[in-house]
Amino acid sequence: MLSLASAFLYALLTNRVLLVELGLDMADLFCEPFPNTSWFLPLEFPLNSLFNEQSLLRNSGNPMVAYRHVVRDSGDQQKLLFCEESQVLLEETPWLILKADSFFLPSLFSVSPFKQEFQKLFPEEETAFHFLSRYLFHPTNVVWGLITRYYRAYLARADERIGIYIGVSESGNDQFQHSIDQILACGTRHKLFPEVDKQRHLPSSQVLNRKSKAVFISSSSPGYFESIRDLYWENPTVMGEIISVHKPSHKDYQKTPRNMESKRAWAEIYLLSCSDVLVVTSSWSSLVEVAHGLGGLKPWVLNKAENGYAHEPYCVRARSIEPCSQASLFHGCKD
Repeated sequence: MLSLASAFLYALLTNRVLLVELGLDMADLFCEPFPNTSWFLPLEFPLNSLFNEQSLLRNSGNPMVAYRHVVRDSGDQQKLLFCEESQVLLEETPWLILKADSFFLPSLFSVSPFKQEFQKLFPEEETAFHFLSRYLFHPTNVVWGLITRYYRAYLARADERIGIYIGVSESGNDQFQHSIDQILACGTRHKLFPEVDKQRHLPSSQVLNRKSKAVFISSSSPGYFESIRDLYWENPTVMGEIISVHKPSHKDYQKTPRNMESKRAWAEIYLLSCSDVLVVTSSWSSLVEVAHGLGGLKPWVLNKAENGYAHEPYCVRARSIEPCSQASLFHGCKD
């Protein structure tokens, strides 16, 4: 999704039509974004035989076709796309085949021929992925059903929705508990989660607050969900808020077909994007980057613990709703 949004913006800036190679799950995950047409390459597409990377490199002298390789840490290959001199050559090349696995949209900011048009499209640079993703990525009916049924059942009635993405594994009881403590410390420090009172069995009637908060947890481990759920089940909150804690799937994907695994992942991304507040253990997960970009959210990111222990500040607010660039940024053709 990150590379598709980047490629679509590049197509807009260069007056090209974007065609996408049909992946294994694409048609099952996303509706066609363009009415009365398709962005998928037809099976009889005349350049299909060139899609093998070695074939593309062997035919690099073909004036009708250009190939650009924009993957993580691809070095000089990226300069062939982002420098001004290359853009002059590409203007006269009818077909550009682009292989990408990263979010390279920010690299387009620095390409001089694109700056004026880019500023017209996105006066606020950090909103680029947010608007592109809302335009391009629409869940299919099956995925939309997963999203809407879960949202209406567990999240819709809450006054506030808090998303938590935990991208760490349980590497021991001590580390697991440190992670839980840091998540809760971050949440209570910034008034994202309510504090609990372990000395009382019932909230004080003088401070009773009927505000409801739904906590939505996306994690490959059920332990984090169980710990946070049990904390708010076994203890009243100081101000009497009503807290519900939810996790849509235990992700036992060994028994789940790959197709359904992808649908569930896309549904979780969308549900996280519906949060009012988002707390994440890592800002480098492509899943959570899509979620906060899609939702226009600046997540709270946990700071890395030192020697297994977290200290103040437990977390910091991200500077932007935009995902981080996963490719090295090049400014023209200069190093």
